[in-house]
Amino acid sequence: MTDLEDIRAIALRHAGHHNAAIPRLHIYCIDTPTNAAGLIYEPVVCLVLQGRKRTFIGDGVLEYGAGECMVVAAEVTAMGQVCEASTDEPYLALNLYLDPAVISAILLDMNGPAEPAIRSGFGVSKAGPTLLEAWRRFASLLDSPDEIRVMASHLEHELMFRLLMGQQGALLRQIAGADTRLSHIRRAMAWIRQHYAEHLSIDAMAAVAGMSVSVFHRRFKAVTSVSPLQYQKHIRLHEARRRLVTEHAEAATVGYRVGYESASQFSREYKRLFGAPPRRDADTLQTIVEPEP
Repeated sequence: MTDLEDIRAIALRHAGHHNAAIPRLHIYCIDTPTNAAGLIYEPVVCLVLQGRKRTFIGDGVLEYGAGECMVVAAEVTAMGQVCEASTDEPYLALNLYLDPAVISAILLDMNGPAEPAIRSGFGVSKAGPTLLEAWRRFASLLDSPDEIRVMASHLEHELMFRLLMGQQGALLRQIAGADTRLSHIRRAMAWIRQHYAEHLSIDAMAAVAGMSVSVFHRRFKAVTSVSPLQYQKHIRLHEARRRLVTEHAEAATVGYRVGYESASQFSREYKRLFGAPPRRDADTLQTIVEPEP
């Protein structure tokens, strides 16, 4: 049995049971293809074990399947779609949400190269044999819960080291530093998420990032594949969706609260992102579980 098959078997045994002892490790098992749904990624590494996933970020499309890893280094907005899944062979993936402190500790020991230029805040690559072995060792802790307390941090360090040595290593290095180019963009992204309902200028966003307007705009789009104002719009719409589901308010009221002055514009942009008018989409969400990356 290969390492990928071993990991798949472990994930199937534990799918549907979140292990609180490894809180940042999640198993996703989805047995039917899904429509594209809007989401906001957190920094994460995803190993697909079975099936295929399609992710739309800005104007780009990423499609990845069994044995491939997706790394996301910033809180990018996207549309995610499981495009290959069935009851017999569900879409199956492991997500490990990233801890910058873990990556920083490893980089100190590695004495790594200088910070690379920002190219993108995400990437997909094939998982090689040494990386799959590290994934298998880490995932196998789910079968040995008594070992988690002692071994989890060591095996997570091994997994992160293998990732840092691979094709997405430069991307992961950007996550670790408190004063990297990516950290400055993420600071602006966090500020936008805090002030999403306000009228924000590019000048103010660039000032938060400590960059000139032209440099900020270029680097922001390199990380997220959307402009800063498009990012703000997506954050508004995701917050509107959350409020529609949890507060049961009128769509026009929610649109106004998240910063829209026109109810028709809100409804039009909401439908473009989520595929249905606000109220109908919220009613549907109350009866289903949204797929996750």
